[in-house]
Amino acid sequence: MPAAVLGALAGTLAVSPAAATQETMPLERLHGSARLVPAQSTPTSYVVRAGDTISSIAARHGLRTVDVLTWNGLSWRSVIYPGQTLALAAPAAVAAPAPRPAAPSATRHTVVAGDTVFGVAQKYGTTVDAVLAANGLTRTSIIYPGQKLAVSGAAAPAAAAAPAPAAPATAASSRTHKVVAGDTVFAIAKKYGTTTSALFALNGLQSSSIIYPGQTLVVQQTAAATVTTPAPQLASSLDAEQAATAALIIRIGRELGVSDRGIAIALATGMVESGLRNLDWGDRDSLGIFQQRPSTGWGTPAQVQDADRSTRVFYGGRHDPNGTVTRGLLDIPGWEKMSFTDAAQAVQISAYPDKYGRWETQAYQWLVAHG
Repeated sequence: MPAAVLGALAGTLAVSPAAATQETMPLERLHGSARLVPAQSTPTSYVVRAGDTISSIAARHGLRTVDVLTWNGLSWRSVIYPGQTLALAAPAAVAAPAPRPAAPSATRHTVVAGDTVFGVAQKYGTTVDAVLAANGLTRTSIIYPGQKLAVSGAAAPAAAAAPAPAAPATAASSRTHKVVAGDTVFAIAKKYGTTTSALFALNGLQSSSIIYPGQTLVVQQTAAATVTTPAPQLASSLDAEQAATAALIIRIGRELGVSDRGIAIALATGMVESGLRNLDWGDRDSLGIFQQRPSTGWGTPAQVQDADRSTRVFYGGRHDPNGTVTRGLLDIPGWEKMSFTDAAQAVQISAYPDKYGRWETQAYQWLVAHG
């Protein structure tokens, strides 16, 4: 081949196209020669294959498991299946609808047994802070049946007529069950031939209530004298184990410079997830105060049950022992302006996201009592 032709070919190989750069068009070497290939970018979606898990998909694409869950509206309990398409990037921001103007009317609410400031605020479409300010109350104030509270806005329409006052119930000689690890209200009801609704009523519980090992539940009663049964309500007092857990969460929050609101969110989350107890069991491999799962990157089983470490991981931020593997409260953009439920859910990705806000008032009481 003529030397001029060889020289032209050599020059062609030596010069990259003008649009190619080292970053966007890396070299791939094959048997001593080089060819230009386009750089790989993370895809925006992925089709699930047999054997895949959310954590393995996230790791394969350099993402955090919690982000993939959030982008796809999944929880830690969700099941994925072959052929399912998962988003691997945050959805495009959508303009928020204009807020509806608040109703100018004001009214008063008479507190009944079982009421909380959070529940009253939710009923009238306002906030806890607004109710507290309107009535000269603080986060530590106690409300009581018969008390009149000023509230803003019209009451939310009721689904049905308000129930008549409860008829007197009867006191009884009780048959009880002591809760052991792994028990559920459904399983206990089945064991004693009753219903979950009956157990809730007998023990002043709600569907969101936590049961824990060592707790004694009434499972059957025999009628005796007539007494008045109070409406079930969320208790604000803690036993010794729960108080110690609350004090730990508060101490670490103070050490990390977390605001009172952030600490209260952590307390409410701990109550929902474990009853403020460092559990050695839970759903699948969930463990500890915040029911963190080793299989999804929260740490080893021993680390997840280290109350100090798991609390720091829940808070997250610059001092997160887990680094960037998981996302804590301080890692959530704008968490301070979120509701209790939304802020806690952004960390926990729970299958039951509406439970956290129910403990808002009590969480601030624990903060004062044990901080």
